[in-house]
Amino acid sequence: MNTNSKASGKVRRIIAILILIGAIGLLGWWFLLRDQEDDSVLRLYGNVDIREVEMAFRQPGRLTQMMFDEGDEVNAGEIMAQLDALPYHDKLTAAQAKLQAAQAELDKLRSGNRPQEVLQAEAAVNQSQANFNEAERNFNRQNALLESGATSQRTVDAARAARDQSAANVASAQAALSLTKDGFRSEDIAAGEAQVAVAQAALAQANTALTDTDLVAPSDAIVNARVREPGSMVSSNHTIYSLSLRDPVYVRAYVSEPNLGRIAPGTQVRVFTDSSDQSYRGQIGFISPRAEFTPKSVETTDLRTDLVYRLRIVVSDPDQELRQGMPVTVEVDRANNRSKNQSARDQ
Repeated sequence: MNTNSKASGKVRRIIAILILIGAIGLLGWWFLLRDQEDDSVLRLYGNVDIREVEMAFRQPGRLTQMMFDEGDEVNAGEIMAQLDALPYHDKLTAAQAKLQAAQAELDKLRSGNRPQEVLQAEAAVNQSQANFNEAERNFNRQNALLESGATSQRTVDAARAARDQSAANVASAQAALSLTKDGFRSEDIAAGEAQVAVAQAALAQANTALTDTDLVAPSDAIVNARVREPGSMVSSNHTIYSLSLRDPVYVRAYVSEPNLGRIAPGTQVRVFTDSSDQSYRGQIGFISPRAEFTPKSVETTDLRTDLVYRLRIVVSDPDQELRQGMPVTVEVDRANNRSKNQSARDQ
């Protein structure tokens, strides 16, 4: 009886030990499976990368209005701030006046001389012709008297000189009449056209400067910082607002070299954050052609000292929960993307 009891107790101890070993093995296997990544899913780690814009005027001036405060949402095309526009209105008025003057001068050159000026030139020709006729008759008369001895050679020479001078006056008057009828030279008209072009360019610059007194939002965004206040004098490089663009929103992630062949531009991914259970849809865009050391912000112990490749993911459905620099986890379904990547390589 004692022998049977001892044998039975020994068997029970062996069974208990085996059960304990089996339980420890199952527990270790469970921990191993929990720590290992699902082979069907590739997990990458990175950070949210939201593009920011530093808003500034292209013109200097005194800041008169600011319509938004920090945290406000702005839409593309909305006026966010304004400069004192009075000096730019004055410059625009001066540019318009200069253009009008240049255009008037060009119109005068193109129109030529007035009819009254042509009549005046014709009258000058007639007058010089009459003077010539009288001078020529006087010369002929003096020349005839010289043969009879009734006049001297000196008087004849004086009459000849008067006739020749009258002939020159006729030629000069006729040339002046021709110029008056022909109008201005083509070179003068070309110079006038150039002056009009210069005035038009100055007017366009004045219009642009006046338009630039309004600071317009380039796209939908959120105001991160309001840097200046109304009444401030600002130059063309002074930041007025700092904006975070609502779209596009990127994720900057990293992939190790062994997994590089499992992704490609256009690969669809899911993005997760630690702050909520919501997932976001995304698509892999840029993949760096050069390897680099994993940044410290990527909190994965197995990748921290390895060379990785940087990639950029475009988030398709971002919201305000995604903040600049927020750590995220990116999941790539290997099974769904393996065939896509293979077909892309075949092409």
